[in-house]
Amino acid sequence: MAGRLVHFEIPADDADRAQRFYEQLFGWSFSGWEGGPIDYRTTEGSGDPGGAVWASNSPDRGVLVYFDTDDIDAYIARVRELGGEAEEKQPVPGMGWTVACKDPEGNAIGLWQADESAPGG
Repeated sequence: MAGRLVHFEIPADDADRAQRFYEQLFGWSFSGWEGGPIDYRTTEGSGDPGGAVWASNSPDRGVLVYFDTDDIDAYIARVRELGGEAEEKQPVPGMGWTVACKDPEGNAIGLWQADESAPGG
């Protein structure tokens, strides 16, 4: 369903420290993304949607939320048409497509389209 919140990401200078914080605060458990290019630790949290803590050296902070789309290319065009910004979509091998965007107020959001045929990196 388009627009449904499907995933969240929490950037961290110290992924171990962030993981411990959320484990102790909410009782979440984490698993690493094997073979991924970054230190990315996923959690089911307390249910749907799932999320992740990841090691980031970017100065940008804040929880990033991803919204489901049924046609990511159309939504990229629509973001731009409505005055937002959208980068180029990126494959998540065997899972789908993602794109980083900003709304017209400068808030970072992500868009997601599930697609098991998304190519490897």
